Amino acid sequence: MDFEPKSFLLRDGRTAVLRAPRREDAAEMNRYLRICSGETDFLLRTPEECVESEEQEAAYLEKVLADPNTLMIVCEVDGEIAGICRISFNSRLKIRHRANVGLGLYRKFWGLGIGTRLFAEMETAARARGAEQLELEFIEGNDRGRALYEKCGFRIVSEHPNAIHQPDGRRCCEYLMIKELT
Repeated sequence: MDFEPKSFLLRDGRTAVLRAPRREDAAEMNRYLRICSGETDFLLRTPEECVESEEQEAAYLEKVLADPNTLMIVCEVDGEIAGICRISFNSRLKIRHRANVGLGLYRKFWGLGIGTRLFAEMETAARARGAEQLELEFIEGNDRGRALYEKCGFRIVSEHPNAIHQPDGRRCCEYLMIKELT
């Protein structure tokens, strides 16, 4: 699914550009995924699991762009990918009112308003598509993420005990949050 580019000002005065990913982003996207997954324990992959080749990542990005049920938005700051978000729409009759969202940012871009803006864009896309509910999962201990999600109108509706096994051996709950759009 395509996305019309948009610019906005960050809290530090720099300009950020929101746009659809491109095939030529593949190498930088691989780097972004490895670094982000190493900056926090709250993503579902570790850096060692980010093993896609540049060609595999390029093919994945092309698939995302061609998928009418998926929207990915890249946030670029000073020519660098700062973060990405993704919304996946359900096409099945009984669950098409629901859409799943996810977001990740480089640590150096935290606190600049990017996450809030990406959630607003995903909500706009969901409303345009007729979705009535946004859903996301987050890992126990992700207090910064939880604060952002709650600020954006999400609320916890369930807990999945011991859903995540961290590399250091800790078991963490995963929480499901929803935001009703109706």
